[in-house]
Amino acid sequence: MSPYRLSDFDFDLPDDLIAQRPAATRTASRLLHVPPGGPLVDRQFTDLLTLLQPEDLLVFNNSKVIPARLHARKPTGGQVELLIERITGVDSATALLRASKKPAAGTRLILQAPQGAVAPATPLAAGGSGAPAGPGVSGRHPNEVTLVGRDPVADDRFLLQFDGPVLDHLDVYGQLPLPPYIGHRPSAEDLERYQTVYAQHAGSVAAPTAGLHFDHAFLQALSVKGIARADLTLHVGSGTFAPVRHEDLSAHQMHAEWCSLSPETAEALLRTRARGGRVVAVGTTSLRTLESAAARAEQGLPLHGHWETSLFVTPGYRFRMVDALLTNFHLPKSTLLMLVSAFAGYETIRDAYRHAIAQRYRFFSYGDAMFLSGRGL
Repeated sequence: MSPYRLSDFDFDLPDDLIAQRPAATRTASRLLHVPPGGPLVDRQFTDLLTLLQPEDLLVFNNSKVIPARLHARKPTGGQVELLIERITGVDSATALLRASKKPAAGTRLILQAPQGAVAPATPLAAGGSGAPAGPGVSGRHPNEVTLVGRDPVADDRFLLQFDGPVLDHLDVYGQLPLPPYIGHRPSAEDLERYQTVYAQHAGSVAAPTAGLHFDHAFLQALSVKGIARADLTLHVGSGTFAPVRHEDLSAHQMHAEWCSLSPETAEALLRTRARGGRVVAVGTTSLRTLESAAARAEQGLPLHGHWETSLFVTPGYRFRMVDALLTNFHLPKSTLLMLVSAFAGYETIRDAYRHAIAQRYRFFSYGDAMFLSGRGL
């Protein structure tokens, strides 16, 4: 049982430090270097190039954010808002639902383009048309989706059946699901900047935000220095950001998220270990995937593969794979703040956050970054 309670991860943050827009360019953010046992160092993000060595391995989450927010109306005219939680098949998904009265199972919802929405520049699905499929054998209109019922795995979610590929419908009717602390509707700028430049596999409902700081030129500079890179995929669900409601952290249940690690990435991890390099996770989603992979390997399973992870990292956790972490600043009382506190040390993170507030760092998704060296390295 963790000696820490939920209230131990609270802090006061001035509203004006919550970044509402991205920096002028991706690499223009600040970077707080948090070395183990050493003084905090205020840097620029591009200084990451000097903090990494050729024997290190940077591991990125290449999941792509989907326009997961849908607006619809019931046959009676009532409004419904859906947030796709997970795409479960070509034409099926689970979603969170908000309505004055929950629709009954079997209700057909009519999708509507939200006012002021900006359409994605390119279709999400490979080879997708960017338009919803035509009417299926059911004869239903292609802008309708059927509410099948509650998800038996998670009763706060609902099962949806689309008349055609989910991604095609999202391309037309979906809206980028900006976090609730960002106070404007998604713009053309958000469509570009709330997505990593290396995103490949559609499925996340929130960006792996540590990766938003990288542009193609900086990735090339890292390559020129000889710093190796590997990819994995974790589709970020809204459960990652669900509030922790219990003072006793052991009572919190993380929602499971789908992740995948290729044989090539597994081999790169083993090579890095063999040469004495550091495995550097770009973001907490990369860290959770790597740590859950290492835990599976301890059970005799392959390091590579795909699986569901509900790993909840709190102080006292024994890290198996990750040596350093690049991450943004996280919300009070969040599971992500608990994770970084476990990685760098509770008091170290408290000091780092106090420093960041005093020095007016920008917080959360569009904010500045931290580089944490763990495990005494």
